[in-house]
Amino acid sequence: MSAKAKIQEVTFDCADAERLAEFYGKLLGRPWGYRFAPGGVVDADGLHLLFQVVPEPKSSPKNRLHLDIEVDDIHEGLARAETLGATRIGEFHQDPSGGGYVVMQDPEANEFCLVSQPGGSWTGLLDAIVNERGQGDS
Repeated sequence: MSAKAKIQEVTFDCADAERLAEFYGKLLGRPWGYRFAPGGVVDADGLHLLFQVVPEPKSSPKNRLHLDIEVDDIHEGLARAETLGATRIGEFHQDPSGGGYVVMQDPEANEFCLVSQPGGSWTGLLDAIVNERGQGDS
């Protein structure tokens, strides 16, 4: 039996997280919120769109959009992803709750993150950001 995996959020790397979160929130008519860290968040019918500021300009080879794939167990998730052809390109960044993430590449070198969040800590933070703002400016 394999560990469950699901899309946690779709992440946009950008220069102005607040501006893009507001844009997509209004475009989709959905609640949105902003904090310096982790950035802007839009609730897109239960799927979070996360906007984070990065220093690289859009013309860089770095992905501007990537999936965060949540797994129950980070070690099982890493092993499964690598078996399927993914390559680990970053170290595991662990947070105080024991969760964290690792940057990977798919077989065509598109970046994605495998994420572990014991107790729903990250999703809870994203929900809190959206709820702070209320129903957004639709």
